[in-house]
This record gives sequence, structure tokens and C-alpha cells, in this order.
Amino acid sequence: MSGIEVAALIAACSLLGLVVFLVLKLNPVLNKLDKTVNHVNNSIEIITRDVDNLSIEVEGLLNKTNALVDDINGKVKRTDPLFTAIGDLGLTVSDVNHSTRSLATRVSSIKPARTLGALSVGKAILSRKKK
Repeated sequence: MSGIEVAALIAACSLLGLVVFLVLKLNPVLNKLDKTVNHVNNSIEIITRDVDNLSIEVEGLLNKTNALVDDINGKVKRTDPLFTAIGDLGLTVSDVNHSTRSLATRVSSIKPARTLGALSVGKAILSRKKK
């Protein structure tokens, strides 16, 4: 055997030793990795089942919520005329207040003699109604 053949044999043996060493060292790591992957797969299956159950429950809740919102919308539509009437009533009260102020201003601007005459007429009308 020549020197090159011996060197190639030593290199081959060294490479074989390195491969054996790596296999022995990596085998426990690969076993742990395999267990971890199996555990992750089991967890994913469980989570998938739980999510399926939750999605069914969420869908039921969503349907109930939609029904409640539809009911509330219907009731709000029925109360719209009430709030419109309340708004109209507020405007009417404002108009009455404005008219009352205008009347009070006009009455206060009338001369006292006319006021006494108007009061006499008012008393006469009231006394006739009582009879």
C-alpha cells in the first residue's frame, strides 16, 4: 500500500468515525424532536376539535344576537313617532311661550285706563257665565 492509499484509508475511517459519532449524538435529539412533533400534532387535533365546538356555540350566539338586534330595531322604529310627537309638542310649547310673552308685552304697553276698561269687561263676562 502506498502512502496515498493509507492516507485515504485513514480519511475514510475518520469520516466513518465522525458519522458514527454524529449519529450517536443526534439520535437522542431526533427522538426528542419526534416526541415533540407528536405532542404538537396531538395538541393541534385537540385544539381543532375545541375550536369546532366553540365555532358552533359562537354561531348560535351570533344568531341570537342578530334576532335581538332585529327586535330592538323594530321597537325603535315603533318609538320614532313618539319622539317626533314629543319634538312637535316642544315646538308648540315654545310657540305658546312666545305668544304669551308677546301678549304680556302688549298688555303692559297698554295705557292704564284701557287696562281698567278691559278688566271691567272681563269681570262682566265672568259674572254672566256664573249666572
